[in-house]
Amino acid sequence: MWILNAIEWKVPPEIFSIGAVHVRYYGLLFAGGFMLSFYLVQKFYRDANIDPIEVDKLTIYTILGAVIGARFGHILFYEPVYFFNNPSEILKVWHGGLASHGGVIGILITTFLYSKKYKRPYLWVLDRIAIPSALTGGLIRIGNLMNSEIYGEKTDLPWGVIFRLNGETEPMHPTQIYESIAYFIVFGFLFWIYSSSKGKIQRGKIIGLWMIGVFSFRFFIEFFKNNQVAKEAEMAINIGQLLSIPMVIIGLALFLNSRKQIVDTFK
Repeated sequence: MWILNAIEWKVPPEIFSIGAVHVRYYGLLFAGGFMLSFYLVQKFYRDANIDPIEVDKLTIYTILGAVIGARFGHILFYEPVYFFNNPSEILKVWHGGLASHGGVIGILITTFLYSKKYKRPYLWVLDRIAIPSALTGGLIRIGNLMNSEIYGEKTDLPWGVIFRLNGETEPMHPTQIYESIAYFIVFGFLFWIYSSSKGKIQRGKIIGLWMIGVFSFRFFIEFFKNNQVAKEAEMAINIGQLLSIPMVIIGLALFLNSRKQIVDTFK
């Protein structure tokens, strides 16, 4: 519904509930993203003549890394004092508080553990999970939209959104949509690189481009976001931007280093 050149958003985050079971758009999109990633990585493993059953194990490592890393990333980067004083809240992820930067760090750690245990080159594995990770990130941001959360500052642009369920009366930047579109662009670009590589690609190239693309977009979109925590009001750039800078630098280093790496054969 359009109101004064803005979109009125009042979609309930919950689809339905049966007793104590509550099904939300966010949860379905989060799970759906991991399922799509699972099937895509299976395809990449088959292309490399590796039994795709191994992806079952990799999925466990990445899910654990994403969830645990995102939770502790939020705790350490955004609200360490609060959680230090309220340790019982740490496990209550349903109250909110997942940081995507922490999720990436968590996946980098658990993927390293996976690569050591199953004797797969670390960059080889990261290249294969980077592509669907961008797709999953885009779906999760749509989930944030359905939760009416992580939106931006006031705007008079025609696509501004009034988040009625949060008591907003003025249009805000729908930064969840901005990020979602950005991540889908990264996914399409990386999948195109993979598909057009004719079976040859240097290790570290895709993960490097993923980090450059995802966190460059994230850095600029943060300018339109509301502060996540009060202390950001006194900062020249917010915590999300500060965390994105080293990620872009690491991505650039991986991309440049990929020129020295061996060429993997996908088929």
